[in-house]
Amino acid sequence: MRRFLDWLYLASGALAAVFVAAICTIVLCQVALNALDIIAVLLGYSAPGFVIPSYAEFAGLFLAAATFFALAYSLRKGAHIRVSLLIGHLSGSRRKAFELWAVFVGGCLSGIFTAYMFNLIHDSFRFGDVSIGLVRYEIWIPQLALALGLLVLSIAFIDEYVSILRGDEPSYDHDENLLSE
Repeated sequence: MRRFLDWLYLASGALAAVFVAAICTIVLCQVALNALDIIAVLLGYSAPGFVIPSYAEFAGLFLAAATFFALAYSLRKGAHIRVSLLIGHLSGSRRKAFELWAVFVGGCLSGIFTAYMFNLIHDSFRFGDVSIGLVRYEIWIPQLALALGLLVLSIAFIDEYVSILRGDEPSYDHDENLLSE
């Protein structure tokens, strides 16, 4: 099970990286098309006006997907911003209790957001919601990326909670004992 979960978090992080690369690709392609317009004008021709339809909208959707797919991987790697001032002064059972409480609250919130997103997808699908941009697509498709990212995050919180209950060190807490040095 551990191997599958680690693979799931890594796959989610890899998907985030793919979406970041997609943002880079679509923006660079549009910049190249804008450069072609400038070159055409400099050569005395009229600008052809090449454009990737709705590229800014797609870049925004890719950013949202990258953000949500990166959440679980970031949690497991300790890349989330945390306030360690309080927990750095705790030790033993107090620290474990605080860790359990924090992970439990994070898991509950993540679970609520996940359920809400899947409900939103269901409504968008049921009502046939489509985008209002130049390129039309069904809204539930980009919403699915957010929901899946939240689902993996919820699984990561459950995984962390069980690990802490078993007495393991939290995965996100590696090499962070700055206050104890």
